[in-house]
Amino acid sequence: MATTLTIKNVPDEVVRALRMRAAYNQRTLQEEVLFILKQVAKEQPEVSLDTLLARAEQHKVALEEAASKVRAAQEAEKEKAARRFESLFSDSPQNSPSEPKDA
Repeated sequence: MATTLTIKNVPDEVVRALRMRAAYNQRTLQEEVLFILKQVAKEQPEVSLDTLLARAEQHKVALEEAASKVRAAQEAEKEKAARRFESLFSDSPQNSPSEPKDA
C-alpha cells in the first residue's frame, strides 16, 4: 500500500535544486523525489538485531562515560563549595565559638 508523505519547511534552494534535477532527468518533481528516496532505501543495509544491539551498547558506553564526567564535575563543585564554606569560619577567629571573648 502506498503512503503519502508531506515534508514541511523545505528550503527554497533545495526545492529549486530538486526541480532542476527533475527537469534534467525528464521527471516531475514528485517522480524525482520518489526516485531519490527509492535509491536511498536500496542503499540502506538491512538492519539486524545484532547490529541494533551493538549500536545500543556503543551508545550506552558513551552515555556512561558522559554521566561519569558529570558526576565527577558535580563532586568537584561540592568539594569546592565545602572548602569555601570552611574557609569562612577558619579565616575569621572572632567567629570561632571555641575561643573565649575578652570583655
